This record gives sequence, structure tokens and C-alpha cells, in this order.
Amino acid sequence: MKQNVYFMDKHKIVIIGSGPAGHTAAVYASRANLHPLMYEGFYSGAPGGQLMTTTDVENYPGFPDGISGPDLMLAMRGQSVRFGTKILTEDVKEVDLSKRPFVITGDKTDVQADAIIVATGASAKRLDVPGAEQYWQRGVTACAVCDGAMPLFRDQELFVIGGGDTAVEDALFLTKFAKKVHIIHRRGELRASKIMAKRALENPKIEIHWHHVLVSITGDQVVQAVNIENLNSGEIISKKGAGVFFAIGHKPNTDFLRGQVELNEFGYIHMPERFSTATTVKGVFAAGDVYDFKYRQAISAAGSGCRAALDCEKWLLEEGLI
Repeated sequence: MKQNVYFMDKHKIVIIGSGPAGHTAAVYASRANLHPLMYEGFYSGAPGGQLMTTTDVENYPGFPDGISGPDLMLAMRGQSVRFGTKILTEDVKEVDLSKRPFVITGDKTDVQADAIIVATGASAKRLDVPGAEQYWQRGVTACAVCDGAMPLFRDQELFVIGGGDTAVEDALFLTKFAKKVHIIHRRGELRASKIMAKRALENPKIEIHWHHVLVSITGDQVVQAVNIENLNSGEIISKKGAGVFFAIGHKPNTDFLRGQVELNEFGYIHMPERFSTATTVKGVFAAGDVYDFKYRQAISAAGSGCRAALDCEKWLLEEGLI
């Protein structure tokens, strides 16, 4: 039987998501005495977001020696709780934005909210090949900018999977640290923009394997080699290397919003105003990778969480709700 701990309790702000964006929004909202409630996720979105699967974070300000992703997110969660954020460890199944106050339906708990901040992020797409899960964050990653400078990858041969702008940008970035970068692409031409493709083709440290797909990843404690298949001949070859970078896109975690908030063609939340975190529904704001498909960094997500909380507070004040 469904246990409704806060059944239809009403909150000024409900935050959905618990990555850097969600927790930054929670800290700002809590310090403004808005007493936010956070759904931090459970099954569909792990509490803490993508950083919970990141071993070393070396580009987040304030940690000169780096910090593990889980430690960073636990610290953020502790800060949210310290200032009074109530946290529910469950997923949001659906929201009803057609009436006010809004209704949020969780796995166990249903609540009402005057305003909502959506910070559910996006999940990196991975190929389901042998070794991908086994070596995740042990040579396999989906963020070159986040992980490419790690000692594990320096002066090594690395493999980027994909053929679009993201794949080419990742490959070019990795040439700063790698001995050589291999782009594995199933087609005979890059899908990236012409200028990006030209840069990749002219870079002496990049080799493109046309009409090839990744079939498996092997290693010991970390990645040591990949097996790739030539789609024309069927030949499978093994190549030594220390890293595999998936660059085949991200999927925003917005399924529960469809039909409620305007999304773009890829499922990211559409933001009608450039300098606002307001969505197309008044009282609903977005922060982090759930709308930001360009930067996708912990620090930019945290910054947008700050903006969302401030925008939300201003809106509540203008509406006479605080």
C-alpha cells in the first residue's frame, strides 16, 4: 500500500533532481527561508546524478587536489540538509502542471507546490558492448572534458566513439594529452560540421576508422585494448589503448514532463528567454543538463541552480506567494 508521508502537503518550492544544479538551488532556496522539498531520485535517476559514477573531479573550483564525484555530491547534499532542505529518496512519476498549486506524484509521496525547479539532468548514452560496464570510470567514460586530463589517459592511445560535433570536439580536446586519438565511426563521412570535420581530418594526432564499430573493450584493472569491426569486410581487429570515450549523445531525463512543458526536438527543456531559467509554464524553472546540452559541466550546472532559485524566489514574490 502506498505510504504518503507528506501526502498533499504544500510547499513553496519543490526541486526535482539532486545533482549540482538541484543541490545549489536547494541551498539558495533554503537560505531564503523557502523551505524546499527535494525529490533526489532512486531508480530512474540515482541520487547525486552523473557525478556519482565519476571517480576523480579535478576541474571543480575549491579542490586543488581534486575530489571524487561521490564525495562532492555527499558534501553538497549535507549542505542542503544543513540549511533545512527536506529530501525524499524516491523518483517523481508524474507532475500535473495544469492547475495551481502544482501536483507532484512520487513513488511514495505526493505533494503540492507553488513552484517547481526541474534539475533531473541528462544521461550519457553508452553502447551495450562487453567491457563497457565493467570498465566504466576505469578507462571508459562519456565526458572527455571532465576526464581527459587524468593521468590514466596522458600519452596514451585513446578511442572516441561517434562521428558528430561532440565526437570531433572530444577528439580534438584529447589530442592535448593523448599520444594518439582514434575516432571510431560507423559511416564513411563525419556527421560533424564541415569546419569541425576539417580540423579532425587535418590533425596529425587523429586517425579516423571509417565504417567501423566498437564490439568490445578488454583490460585488466583498467582498459588496455578495444576490438573494432570493419562493417564492410566483417574483419575484427584489436587495438591497444587506455581509454574509450562515448560521444554518441545524451538523453535528457524529461519523460515525466512530456505534454506538460515545452521540450525541444531532442527532449531538452525549451527555455524561451536567454537570461532566465523560466520554462514555458509560469512557476516552473529548469537548471542544469536538463536544458543545457552544450556545456554539461558540474560547475555550469551549479551556476544554473543558483539562477533558478533566485528566479523562482523573485517569481514567488511577484505572485504574492511569499
